[in-house]
Amino acid sequence: MQLIIELPPREHQMQFNRIRWTEVLADRTLASFPYRIETNAFGQITMNPPASGGHSTRQGKITVLLDRLLGGHSLPECPISTIDGVKVADIGWYSEARLIRLEGQVAFEIAPEICVEVLSPSNTKFEIESKRTVYFEAGAEEFWVCDLEGTMSYFHFENPTEIRSHSLRCPDFPNVI
Repeated sequence: MQLIIELPPREHQMQFNRIRWTEVLADRTLASFPYRIETNAFGQITMNPPASGGHSTRQGKITVLLDRLLGGHSLPECPISTIDGVKVADIGWYSEARLIRLEGQVAFEIAPEICVEVLSPSNTKFEIESKRTVYFEAGAEEFWVCDLEGTMSYFHFENPTEIRSHSLRCPDFPNVI
């Protein structure tokens, strides 16, 4: 069975996300939680368990490699305003030209060219597929997944469900980190 949810137009959702994410950032109680906080399209807060050492290690290695291979801006815990609320990519890579257009935004309204999710045991296949969909809708060119063993999978917006053997934007990025 397929569930179809009608969401508001993108600009309405971006305006709503701006207001709601500003409220979330200002909430000192939420800031004290060790969880990663995101919102859904209705502004409701979702929380994920804190990262493990392995997750953090893989996230750090990917960030360093992106900086070394591409330059630009590798942003850990990158807040992206999507049609399904504000999602936080483990790493977002922005070119200088794209990032400068987003100056002053509390959650970036154009996705990074590359969005990376580093899997944790609590991630579900549906969660990762949903993030891939909303990141591409928000303007991402590529979506990368790093599994629990450090194996990379690459997806490109032109064929978003096809797993590629390498990144088009960063072809020298290793397949295992």
